[in-house]
Amino acid sequence: MNDRLIEIRQDRPGFNPFFGSWVCQNDLNLIVDVGPANTADRLIQSLSLLHLTRVDYILITHIHLDHAGALARILEEYPTARAVCHSDAIRHLVNPERLWADSLKVLGDVARAYGPPRPVPRERLIPHTETNIKDLQVIQTPGHALHHLSYSYQEKLYAGEAAGNYLNLDGPDYMRPATPPKFFLDVFLKSIELLSDLKDQPIRYAHFGEARSSHEMLGRFRNQLSHWEEIIGESVREGGSMDAIIKRSIDFLIDKDPNLAAINSMKADVQARERIFMANSIKGFLEFIKQKY
Repeated sequence: MNDRLIEIRQDRPGFNPFFGSWVCQNDLNLIVDVGPANTADRLIQSLSLLHLTRVDYILITHIHLDHAGALARILEEYPTARAVCHSDAIRHLVNPERLWADSLKVLGDVARAYGPPRPVPRERLIPHTETNIKDLQVIQTPGHALHHLSYSYQEKLYAGEAAGNYLNLDGPDYMRPATPPKFFLDVFLKSIELLSDLKDQPIRYAHFGEARSSHEMLGRFRNQLSHWEEIIGESVREGGSMDAIIKRSIDFLIDKDPNLAAINSMKADVQARERIFMANSIKGFLEFIKQKY
């Protein structure tokens, strides 16, 4: 199978490279995630450069705007394609008004840069429970999102954000959890165990890269999540306002988590992006820690 990561360029400073779709070309042509609504035509242009005239299936890992926002437009371009998504998420793709409103509350200007998703025809969607595609295994992996799916296809693991965000940089690599509210660490860890129980295989990340061993990367990510709980818990114990705890936690994490060391060599606008998402992930941990204790 020939698969490749297609970068979807964004207009927002600091957001390149960060978005991508994995394209699998063989007897079946599959796409994993499609990016934001506002850049749908850029993905279509990239697919046309691959001479991809037919798409059979689109695999949606979760329905956040940066993964499924362009789905309606991509399905228009490829009229024989159907999209696989979590059965409980279908209603939000068919009628995305609540999805858009909630995204605006959480992400604000970032959501506006992604653009509002358009309704997807119900008949173009396949519930994950009814999926029957040769060589495809669908794994429910809640954690980053309640309705998150990962896919193992022809012995390659397309993990979405169930294994965090992983950037292949010049020099040291970079790994960061994506744990926005509502976040439950125990649920996320169970999802990682499910993926770890699969055969070791190459792992594909939505944001934004790949690695040779899923077992190695999942173990590393599991340890990172536990480390984050300890470090953020330390910040909480020092007290202060929510903003103070988040700012202190970011400083602690950058200082103490070696997986984040590459942030110091990133451009300023990329660092700003990472701090935005890091703060959102810390909020998820803070909610979990509050409920736990």
